[in-house]
Amino acid sequence: MVRDGNGPGSGLGIQLGYTATQVMSERASIPRATVKRLSLYLRELELHQSRGETTVSSRTLGGDLGITDAQVRRDFGYFGQFGQPGIGYSVGSLILRLKSILKIDREWNAAVFGVGNIGRALLNYPRFDSKGFHIVAAFDVDDSIIGTSIGSCEIYSAADFEHHVSAMGIEFGILCVPMLAAQEVADQMVAAGLRGILNFTPRRIDVGDDVDVVSVDFSLALEQLAYQVAMSNEDG
Repeated sequence: MVRDGNGPGSGLGIQLGYTATQVMSERASIPRATVKRLSLYLRELELHQSRGETTVSSRTLGGDLGITDAQVRRDFGYFGQFGQPGIGYSVGSLILRLKSILKIDREWNAAVFGVGNIGRALLNYPRFDSKGFHIVAAFDVDDSIIGTSIGSCEIYSAADFEHHVSAMGIEFGILCVPMLAAQEVADQMVAAGLRGILNFTPRRIDVGDDVDVVSVDFSLALEQLAYQVAMSNEDG
């Protein structure tokens, strides 16, 4: 199983004639870095499509991302044959294939847990819908904001979220609560049946093997950036 990220799609077995057992074995062998790069490939392909380009080579796609064309072909090779020698990849077809592999060729309902600064920013972010992710609700413990709305999302009491998760078909939770409450709220998410958690808190949460977690830690990223810039200055 690919952890801490998006998993490959279910069309692999049908396309290559594998049994279910073989497909699971194939998924387990796919490096996590490859799965993460699929989203980067998709972003670049959509940019090429917006410019009216219909084909792209592995060299061009690799150059867009600062990797080799061999790495591009190796990443795609985990999922079958995508392009044609001497012609390259069909931009439109490859976009559809990657969306299928990443399971974003369907719509996903998500909810924000914790309507502080980060939660509010996410609720006002306009591009989630275009990617197939619909934030359909938000939950908080602050009585002063429960019953109000941000954008198109109503804010509900956290005490009632299990009911709303079921009624709204929510599958992902976006965790934006204070650090000390992160594990408790994550446990409640899992108990309510959520399948994935996007964790914006600086705390590592443990939810077992049945729920996937992706963590976004701004402080950690800034610390790493500060170190790299300082080292570059010293080298200079």
